[in-house]
Amino acid sequence: MFKLAHLSDPHLGPLPDPKLLQLFSKRLLGYLNWHRNRSRIMGGSYLDQLVADMKAKLPDHIAVTGDLVNIALPLEISGARTWLEEIGEPEDVSVVPGNHDAYVPGAVRRARAAWWPYMSDGDTKAPPAGSRPEATFPYVRKRDGIALVGVTTGRASAPWFATGRVGSDQSKRLRAVLEELGRQELFRVVMLHHPPFRHATRWHKRLSDASRVRAVVKRAGAELILHGHTHVDSFEEIDGPNGPVPVVGVPSAISAPGGHKPAARYNLFSIEKTQDGWSCAMQEHGFDAPDEPVKLLNERSVVIPVAGQVTGS
Repeated sequence: MFKLAHLSDPHLGPLPDPKLLQLFSKRLLGYLNWHRNRSRIMGGSYLDQLVADMKAKLPDHIAVTGDLVNIALPLEISGARTWLEEIGEPEDVSVVPGNHDAYVPGAVRRARAAWWPYMSDGDTKAPPAGSRPEATFPYVRKRDGIALVGVTTGRASAPWFATGRVGSDQSKRLRAVLEELGRQELFRVVMLHHPPFRHATRWHKRLSDASRVRAVVKRAGAELILHGHTHVDSFEEIDGPNGPVPVVGVPSAISAPGGHKPAARYNLFSIEKTQDGWSCAMQEHGFDAPDEPVKLLNERSVVIPVAGQVTGS
């Protein structure tokens, strides 16, 4: 049995003091928003407690679906690399960037360069001297019959927008990757930040080419899709060639209990190969009240589409 933990949107704080020049952009709005709102509802030790509980469950792998930072200051990006090193070795943790990691032009490229061991095809060794490695997408990491497929939706957007985009080139590569992994009969877990299902978010926060992602999955298939971005727990489905593909979102890993969004949470998936296909059980662990420890909040069985059961249209 393979245990996969999923958390998202840690929005690591506190913010480092920015230089004045760094605020002459969309960052000014994010900086003000942090001090007026986010610092109050995203603070305390909730993230540390959540990660400690998650690690105590001894997952085989950890998926982090974006928004590690807030306004993508260089010190935030390097600090996020330190945090990743604290939660696990690069071969045990997979990351995709979110819209906050791509807050201003050039930020997501710096994040991809800083976090590349957690977004590579298994090559986590130090690069040759003088080279500047950078993750490319989609990436694939194979672990005990599980294929983790990292997709980036992080793009710099205009002020007051938090949209994402996959793009036509990445979509074409994603289709080819999913088809090949399907032929290998692996359990395909697609990780991306923005949710791909219809009416997932408000218009200014949407995945602008979500229909393109749905078309890829409908044609090539996948077993499970994980996302963040909405800061709520969600369980949806999109069409696959053999039946509905589950799409699971998780609240922000740093949300304090008692706010207007669900408190910090992580999901734990237990995935196992069966005679008829795959079984997948899901547990939700998190907070439900202030000053209380992380607890098991919910359990459910995740129905995985099986080739031959349903004929795609």
